Amino acid sequence: MLNLGANKSHTKQSDEANKKHYPTVEITDDMLRKAREREETVRVDRTQASPVDTLTGILGEFVFAQWLFGDWRMNRVGNNKGCVDFPEINVEVKTSAVPMSDKLHLLVREEYAEKRKPDYYVQVIISIQDRKKPDIVPGTKAYLVGWATSEEVDKAISRDMGTKSGKEANYKCRCIPLVQLHSMEELREKLAKRHGVQ
Repeated sequence: MLNLGANKSHTKQSDEANKKHYPTVEITDDMLRKAREREETVRVDRTQASPVDTLTGILGEFVFAQWLFGDWRMNRVGNNKGCVDFPEINVEVKTSAVPMSDKLHLLVREEYAEKRKPDYYVQVIISIQDRKKPDIVPGTKAYLVGWATSEEVDKAISRDMGTKSGKEANYKCRCIPLVQLHSMEELREKLAKRHGVQ
């Protein structure tokens, strides 16, 4: 079970040390090209936190498929609208394009958490250089930081996701600090036992 309390004892040094322990996938030209091709067909009508939100989400699913199956093409982007990202194994991938830091959180929109209950929420961070100028280029590293269960997300604190201008964003997210997520190796073991995924 996750400790959902605040953890404030982080330093820049521990951020760098922890970052090295996360599995990573490098974003390729092919991934970016295919993600851009699918952007318009999968875009959802909701508040966008960033101009690259849809692209980021697609790439997160590609990254997870590459990590789990060894082939990013084994994704369901475009065929999974209205359901979890990987329904066969009941995994939802949450992705953010921000500079990597252990001070970040797994964020799940409340309306999503209420409608769907995947077994696992996986957090991917596409580590861009500048949060204010989000640009995902070939060679960008994506970190598979960890995962939480739906039950853990439901118990997490809720925050209004204000815009950068300080106004209310009109949506709330359940938030779990990245350092409190379960390891990706533990998820691989669970998926192998439950679904035969190697």
